[in-house]
Amino acid sequence: MSGSSKRSRVIRRGGWVLLGTALSVVTFAGIAFAGVTASMADSFAPAPAGSGGQVRPAARAVPEDRITVAVAVSNQGSVATDVLAPYQVFAESERFFVYTVAAERRVSPLSGGAHLLPDHTLAEVADGALPEPDVVIVPAVTDPADAKESRLRQWIVERHRKGARVLGVCAGSELLAASGLLDGRDATSFWSNIGSLKRDYPRVHWQRGRRYVEDGRVTTTAGVTSGTVGALRTVEELAGKDEAARIGKGLSYPGWTPDGPTAIPVHHLAVGDLPYALNAAFPWLRPTVGIGLVDGVDEIDAAAAFEGYGGVSFAARTVVLGAHAAVTTRHGLVLVTEAADGDSRGVERFVVPGVADSAAVGEPLRAWARRNRLAVELPDGGRRAGEFGFDPVLRDLAEHGDRRTALVTAKFSEYPSSHLALTGAAWPWRSTLLAASAVVVSVGAGLVPTVTRRAVRRRRAA
Repeated sequence: MSGSSKRSRVIRRGGWVLLGTALSVVTFAGIAFAGVTASMADSFAPAPAGSGGQVRPAARAVPEDRITVAVAVSNQGSVATDVLAPYQVFAESERFFVYTVAAERRVSPLSGGAHLLPDHTLAEVADGALPEPDVVIVPAVTDPADAKESRLRQWIVERHRKGARVLGVCAGSELLAASGLLDGRDATSFWSNIGSLKRDYPRVHWQRGRRYVEDGRVTTTAGVTSGTVGALRTVEELAGKDEAARIGKGLSYPGWTPDGPTAIPVHHLAVGDLPYALNAAFPWLRPTVGIGLVDGVDEIDAAAAFEGYGGVSFAARTVVLGAHAAVTTRHGLVLVTEAADGDSRGVERFVVPGVADSAAVGEPLRAWARRNRLAVELPDGGRRAGEFGFDPVLRDLAEHGDRRTALVTAKFSEYPSSHLALTGAAWPWRSTLLAASAVVVSVGAGLVPTVTRRAVRRRRAA
């Protein structure tokens, strides 16, 4: 065989190898993409059937003698804790009146399978039907730069122009950056987003390792639970240090004091964070957790369940259930739920957050659990004095799932975890084995061109 023939054969063989490798990579990426898509669809699920026309309780009137706080939510989807935690912080004080506002007054998804009915519309404020808010809370939304959010971005800018303070929570800073409000300002955001934010919004002076950053009347916070601290700081500025200290003591966010430092650990992606990707990309066969809500539940307790079981951890599919089609939280938020009057919806565990005594669960939820042969589990039944609402949920997540997922959930919520004593498996083996299976399938797909080529050559030789 001539040298040129050998080279040609080597080149062809190399081409087949490259094709097989490409097929392997594309197959694995396709499986992972399908998994992430399914996880996000579960996290920001469509509104419960029939809720569009049935759930329309009247919004509370906005008093004129209190500091007003508007929590701006997206009709497309917002991060639950970014909305609920600051809402509770301000609502704990009689000095403030808090309401939610969106482009349209329709049931809107929150992360973790929850749904919210906004109190008012953007137009009601813009047209003067409501007083101008003194503070605007901006949570992370599903697509902050999308044209669908243009009305929300413009509304926020206009409120700031008219004198409102703006508090951007977590990746809510991207919505503010997309509006131009952060140009030339110091700001922070969720730790894993800052690199891309620096590339996309170079006019903003992005800072790492800060629980919150203040620049004039605009404050931005680090990830998810950091909105609690940012809201406490705003309470201190508007209602005084004593009021902030009183609220903060009741909420018990780890390590927080009115005079405490704003510096926090600078997080980076690490090998130990792999469960976050595994749980999101390989959701198949994961358990379904029913989250039962009772009227009067604390907003942060509800948020902890939404994020801990589904929205941040991706450890489970979540179904939010209530005695009726809507539940009213302790401070007046309307959360839309699946009514607990049907079958189990595949629920394998049924947890009721924010309740320490089973008598407070209520007969409709207990009856639903009995019909579906499920125990009513109360993570807050093991809550200790001086604990924040995320602590019992993270312990429960570790015990019934694995410790690594619980720690990663805390990290991606930017929540302190060194004080947590966790029990349970060390690693999420379900998603890990699914990832390994996907690798095997992908390698098999990559071998198809080579196997086919050899079969054709044997047939020709015969």
